[in-house]
Amino acid sequence: MVLDLSTPTNLPDFTGLDLDFDIIDSHHHLFDLGAVYYPWLTDHPEEHFLLGNYDALKCNYAVADYRADAGSLRVVKTVHVEAEADHDNPVAETRWLSDLMETSDMPHAIVAHAWLHRPESEAVLAEQASFPAVCGIRSKPRTSTTAAAREEVRGQPVSLQDPAWRKGLGLLRQHGLSWDLRVPYWHLVEAAEVCALYPELAIVVEHTGLAWDRSPDGLDEWGRGMTALAAMAHVHLKISELGLAGAPWDYQDNRALVRQAIETFGFDRCMFASNFPVAGLRISYVDQVSAIAHMIQDCSAAERAALFHDTAKKFYRL
Repeated sequence: MVLDLSTPTNLPDFTGLDLDFDIIDSHHHLFDLGAVYYPWLTDHPEEHFLLGNYDALKCNYAVADYRADAGSLRVVKTVHVEAEADHDNPVAETRWLSDLMETSDMPHAIVAHAWLHRPESEAVLAEQASFPAVCGIRSKPRTSTTAAAREEVRGQPVSLQDPAWRKGLGLLRQHGLSWDLRVPYWHLVEAAEVCALYPELAIVVEHTGLAWDRSPDGLDEWGRGMTALAAMAHVHLKISELGLAGAPWDYQDNRALVRQAIETFGFDRCMFASNFPVAGLRISYVDQVSAIAHMIQDCSAAERAALFHDTAKKFYRL
């Protein structure tokens, strides 16, 4: 029997759940395979994709598709995060999104891509920053594919220890750009060392720290990394992408993770992010929002507003 990974497990009854609040989605993607080149969606499959098989994503995902997924939820603003378009020509995606914004009601801000270690990095950052909607950069450092292999990349080019990459990260400050940090949980402590280099750089950790190992040992290491990052006031967190490669989206499992993450960072430094359409491989948009709202239903209205709206508004200057 093949396990249906597209169906969440242990979802509670959402009847009567209050969803009457404004939402800023701090992390989503749009795809237009005819306008932008996305190697991973067309001709270069990602072998180690975070959710395993992703064939369902290999098509256009337009504003209308996003709005249909969000349904009647009151999503008032969104932040588009670079969607792994051609990294040798990252401005092409930014230009397409900027044109789209002239005729659409979203997105409202862009987190673009730029390599940080190349000779041309400073010029690319300047060009990306010239677009009014660009408020941040996501540039992923080199990471290992497993926790056991982490030492194999330490000190390598584009790793968290690479001096050229670290210097390039510092350039974001010249343009008032934030940094979206995405590394698996086993690199979080190393990432905290990098974050400490630039206390004036606004940083947000993506996808709840990618806690891919839910064993006691895995969660312990994830927790240490999250604590190291949360110790710095300029580091924030996206409560997002709780899915796992080989398991369905489980409410009870993810509730414990979300509660610990929020306790570690505080509501004023946590922001909701859908990661759609990617997260849709495991859970619907409405169920995702409902589940997270249900997880924190014992919290105050102000705390809920911070998570779903206010923190993202402040961080991305929306």
